[in-house]
Amino acid sequence: MNRASIKYCSPLKQECQGEECSFMVPSFFLPRSLRLYNRYGTASSLLLAVRALTSVDTIVKRRRRQIFIIAAIAALLFGAIPGSNAAGQAPERVEAKTISLGIVSEIHQQEIEEHFHDFVRYVARKLSSASDIEGKVVIAPTLFELAKLLEQKQVDFYMESPYPTYVINNVHGAAKLLLRRWKGGMAEYRSLIFTKRNSEIKRLEDLRGKMIVFEDPESTSGHLLPKFFLLRRGFKLAEKSQPNTSPAEIGYIFAGSQEKLVDLVLTKQVAAGAFSNGDYAALDEKSRSDIIILAQTEMLPRHLLSIRRDLAPALASRLEEILLSMHEDDEGRRILQKADDTTKFDMLPGGEAGVRRRLLETFYSVEKK
Repeated sequence: MNRASIKYCSPLKQECQGEECSFMVPSFFLPRSLRLYNRYGTASSLLLAVRALTSVDTIVKRRRRQIFIIAAIAALLFGAIPGSNAAGQAPERVEAKTISLGIVSEIHQQEIEEHFHDFVRYVARKLSSASDIEGKVVIAPTLFELAKLLEQKQVDFYMESPYPTYVINNVHGAAKLLLRRWKGGMAEYRSLIFTKRNSEIKRLEDLRGKMIVFEDPESTSGHLLPKFFLLRRGFKLAEKSQPNTSPAEIGYIFAGSQEKLVDLVLTKQVAAGAFSNGDYAALDEKSRSDIIILAQTEMLPRHLLSIRRDLAPALASRLEEILLSMHEDDEGRRILQKADDTTKFDMLPGGEAGVRRRLLETFYSVEKK
């Protein structure tokens, strides 16, 4: 076949007679290189080139179809269907062999463990319908020991009042906030600084050179919250073994109980005292009428639940779901009631970052600022 046998027309077609083929192709379909090659080469070479292009095009189309089919199968198998992520996470939820609640106490550890036994067993049972997760209560004598247990993965979550939570989460960095706990039926609380009615103490400044009584060294509302409140306002405080102090500072002692604290104030053995608004509401009518409130601190969550920082996200999410709905069934409500008259758990007001910021603003040492 010579160059003259090549015809250009439209549409593309091929005419064969014996061994000779006349390949009819429009020149504008050819790449520039083939157009140039056609001027100086042979028709047979051109035919091979065009056939090569046709084969490449066919292969590309076929591979595109194969890729599409493979992608569709993968989508069906690995999560394109709604809810498949949840199904994929299910094995991760039940991989844990234990779920451990941490509690801080130096005394009555066995009694405390029994007190929260039903609570942690309820959580463990809800985590796995197969009942293959053990619920444990782990007692630590100090906040430092609990922080270590969290870091060592011996404790998965714990419940505490705001100041211990601040120490474990913010100072030690061993855990992070998850939920608010309505302990004693209260979502939030504050501390009140009070004195006996008709005393010479009319304002906070009158406490300089006088004594104030706190409830217990470890109490958030009965010691730490009012103490930091006074420190941030420029007062100097010093613990005393005897009821005397210098004119430039406020001395303080511990009563050991809320009843003794109120008695020390009402009998004028000290100038003032501090307790929570819940303690104030629980006073009998006569005692309430005998005291006046000098100041009140900011509101904080009554109790908080935190998880160790490296707890698996799927496990943390499932734990949150269980606790948030615990008050909605009869068994859950009964167990919550037994656990320090807990009403329910709910989401953190203002989110995790908001509550963490409130704790930092409340308890971060004034001397360090």
